[in-house]
Amino acid sequence: MTVATEKPAKSGGFGETVKIVIQALILALLVRTFLFQPFNIPSGSMKDTLLVGDYLFVAKYAYGYSRFSLPFSPHIFDGRIFASDPKRGDIIVFKLPSDNSTDYIKRLIGFPGDRIQVKHSILYINDQAVPRTEVGKVNDAEDHVTYTQYRETMPNGVSYLVLDREPDGFEDNTQVYEVPAGHYFMMGDNRDNSTDSRVPPTSGGVGYVPFDNLVGRAMIIFFSVGSGDNVLEFWKWPWIVRWSRMFKLV
Repeated sequence: MTVATEKPAKSGGFGETVKIVIQALILALLVRTFLFQPFNIPSGSMKDTLLVGDYLFVAKYAYGYSRFSLPFSPHIFDGRIFASDPKRGDIIVFKLPSDNSTDYIKRLIGFPGDRIQVKHSILYINDQAVPRTEVGKVNDAEDHVTYTQYRETMPNGVSYLVLDREPDGFEDNTQVYEVPAGHYFMMGDNRDNSTDSRVPPTSGGVGYVPFDNLVGRAMIIFFSVGSGDNVLEFWKWPWIVRWSRMFKLV
């Protein structure tokens, strides 16, 4: 009598490994293109909301997709698909309008048609002062300066903290900016240390940001190391990782 036996499974070969790697790369590319893209913070323009050494995920789907949603930004279509308007106060990653390639991150302050101005450090939107209350002093050991911290509240109720080094510092008294159609006005939370829409592209600044240049909305900090520390030196993580910032919503 013949006894049936199961055929032993063969271990995966080189071809199977390559197939799995390719599938993983495709999945990662799809996630990066359509869902979430990681970014790191290289400057202090968004202190104390975002710090140098923070790593965060940006939601690519938040405002729909433009050509800047794709790797290398190929000009294969114009405009946005599945477009959704941003909200005032959102922290947004966008492509710098002057070169359409450099990633910047700032807070959305002004919408198309808005009148934006800063007078004696006070932000005005459509000729109305944005309410702010003093929180206290912040000593920055890295920059060796002391900031005054304020809580600023947008007309839509979005509230956040900003830093002001001096009452009439860099771009604390500006002209009136009238935001053109299809564009937005961006500012950093570190008001005296941010090259943003207050500075025109001709002077090395941001200027008005077209809707198509928006990449996505900052969502969550997933990792953070001290300014000047190397994230690749994993053996130092117990001492250089900012554990309190891990998984902090933006």
